[in-house]
Amino acid sequence: MRPIRTVLIANRGEIALRVARTCREMGIRVVAVHSTADRDSAVVDFADESVHIGPPAARRSYLYMPNLIEAALRHGVDAIHPGYGFLSEDPDFAQVCADNGIAFIGPPPAVMTELGDKSRVRALMADAGLPVLPGSDGTVATVEEAQDIGDRIGYPQVVKAAAGGGGRGIEIVSAAVDLPEVFRRTTAFARQVFGNADVYLERYVAAARHVEVQLLADSRGTVVHLGERDCSLQRRNQKLVEESPSPLLPAKVRARLGDYAVAGARALGYVGAGTMEFLVDPSGTVTFMEINGRIQVEHPVTEMLTGLDVVREQILVAQGHPLSFDQASVRMDGVAIECRVNAEDPSANFRPTPGRLERFHVPGGPGTRVDAGFRQGDTVPANYDSLVAKLVVWAPTRQEALARADRALGEFVISGPGVATTIPLLRTLLAHPSFGDATHTTKFVDELMSGHVLTPWVA
Repeated sequence: MRPIRTVLIANRGEIALRVARTCREMGIRVVAVHSTADRDSAVVDFADESVHIGPPAARRSYLYMPNLIEAALRHGVDAIHPGYGFLSEDPDFAQVCADNGIAFIGPPPAVMTELGDKSRVRALMADAGLPVLPGSDGTVATVEEAQDIGDRIGYPQVVKAAAGGGGRGIEIVSAAVDLPEVFRRTTAFARQVFGNADVYLERYVAAARHVEVQLLADSRGTVVHLGERDCSLQRRNQKLVEESPSPLLPAKVRARLGDYAVAGARALGYVGAGTMEFLVDPSGTVTFMEINGRIQVEHPVTEMLTGLDVVREQILVAQGHPLSFDQASVRMDGVAIECRVNAEDPSANFRPTPGRLERFHVPGGPGTRVDAGFRQGDTVPANYDSLVAKLVVWAPTRQEALARADRALGEFVISGPGVATTIPLLRTLLAHPSFGDATHTTKFVDELMSGHVLTPWVA
């Protein structure tokens, strides 16, 4: 068992600072990396050491493995925490870390390789007894093959990039006549963005909720779930608000989700933190979607609900320790809600609005947590994701949590030349009757903003 005394955080923004804080509490030294655009960032000031790894373009800094490994070796780190995004789900990066004697705080390279092919994972989960939607057996190579499968599974259906992630590389097909063009467009997008043009097909569930289960697993075969999070409030597959527990979910369905998630992780030989994602229809039917082999943006929702530190458990597992708790000791009390505050203009098709934060004040108060990677005077760069801060609130009931979230969103002060945020939209969504009574589906935001009739989540 190798102790971890120094960790390099191969990421930026709020997740880098969040990981650094847990490392500090554990007595672990922190090495922060930064591009030229992030040289004055909060995590750089917080860390024990910092390393410049390249120009603003991610492919030449945060995605450039040689500079990251060189920084790790030069500073004698014991482990690398990848955060989320960038190289967090890259099996080659995990393997390069191992080859250089550096612990990768995440799943083993072999497991990550399996997770990289979502069509392969789909087949493995079916073998493990998880319910999967009707779809293709593996990837689909031609339009003609896609049309044959489409005729078999029926419409609507969805074309998904096998190497996709983060809600990208997914397109819905409503009718057979649209399939050839959607197939070509999705494969071209997958080739350009993910470097892998493989796609697969699944039947599309129109009125559904997106529910994911937080998992933790150690190298000794123990797998524990920390309950579910409802991520149905999303725009074009990009999450805006997450909450736990999922509202209106029957107890037997909630229990089934946890059992499925644990069974799927065990079938993979999973180690570390991850999430199993599902669709739930109004009848309570559950179907598997995908596995994310990393810490999630919305992990603080689970931390607020359980009182556990997911990053701490990741680090302990990477050192070879068993999980510090078992399933029976997990307690989930109250309701937690996370709102993603992005530097975007919803009225202009969510156009990013980078710029200098001349005023930046975050809320406080009971049951209120803000994870932010920026401070007043910092600049939100145009080179990366537009996330500025995550607001997470906890309260004994959902009604109180919604009121607390609205109060806290109203306390934010974020302004600067050209900077707009999603805060007004978030407050509108939280106050909408469909969200208040939890009859919203994954289509809710897109339907609301386009003026379409809302699809209710009802049997």
